Amino acid sequence: MAGADRITLNVSGARCEARDVLWLELRDPQGRQLPAFTAGAHLEIHLANGLVRHYSLCNDPVERDRYCLGVGLARDGRGGSKYVHEQLRVGASLSVSAPRNNFPLELAAQESVFIAGGIGITPIMAMIRACIAANRRWRLFYCARNRQRCAFYEDLVALAPDRCHFHFDDEHDGRWFDAAAVLQGISHDAHLYTCGPAPLMKAVEAAAADRPPDRVHFEWFTAAEVDTATDQPFTVILRNSGTQYEVPPGRSILEVLEDHDAGVPYSCREGLCATCRTTVLAGEVDHRDKVLSAVEKATNKEMMICVSRAKTAVLELEL
Repeated sequence: MAGADRITLNVSGARCEARDVLWLELRDPQGRQLPAFTAGAHLEIHLANGLVRHYSLCNDPVERDRYCLGVGLARDGRGGSKYVHEQLRVGASLSVSAPRNNFPLELAAQESVFIAGGIGITPIMAMIRACIAANRRWRLFYCARNRQRCAFYEDLVALAPDRCHFHFDDEHDGRWFDAAAVLQGISHDAHLYTCGPAPLMKAVEAAAADRPPDRVHFEWFTAAEVDTATDQPFTVILRNSGTQYEVPPGRSILEVLEDHDAGVPYSCREGLCATCRTTVLAGEVDHRDKVLSAVEKATNKEMMICVSRAKTAVLELEL
């Protein structure tokens, strides 16, 4: 994993933002300015228990004195959020990456429409603040199981109550948010931004299938299941080093490179964080990540080597 861009910050504030949602404020121990970030960015957090997790920044991007995060407790997760909720307190020290953005906001859009589910509101909070600062049109549709799980409710109502539309399942007889119905009333010129649980993401993805792909943006929590039954072996060529390796079914390019001490920086191993983003020089990629947009995948210029494979017999990379 890369460590050159890491900084050490202290937890300067912590509070329960909603049920199973912890809000954290991070500052430099010496009070120095922090690296700038843009709306939609996240931090890679290196926890003391050895886990690495990625959490979106929710505060105003103009702020340089602090980073704010919202961390939802995943009770069936792998332990990262549980550690954050149970162990991180004011005064704790954290090693974090400089901000990275795989979910950028297009401020030139005619309108930005945000659809959030649960803790998926965190990157969208920063986007809303950026839209307000730039005097751009926006709307929010925010879904949660109930009001107790609705993070930043008071903040959103204070910002612009007429632009925030809330859907609480328990107040709709348990019915989920109807993405298809909502999108019928939204212009195809608008840019859509969605972050939340997989069922919501898939519903929006299906409802927006007829829209220009460069105007539909997603920030996924988890990787999609991929059918690997028909995977074929292929050769990966590393142009810079002049070496090549066979990548068999069931193994990733990243794993094969690690076997030969030729690994690259990585983090999630699920195609979610873009740490292992690599330039493609030749061959066709079988994209399996949840970072690159449909437009970016179609250009075939980059790939996430932790999950994506080759459609061709040979794949040449700038490594």
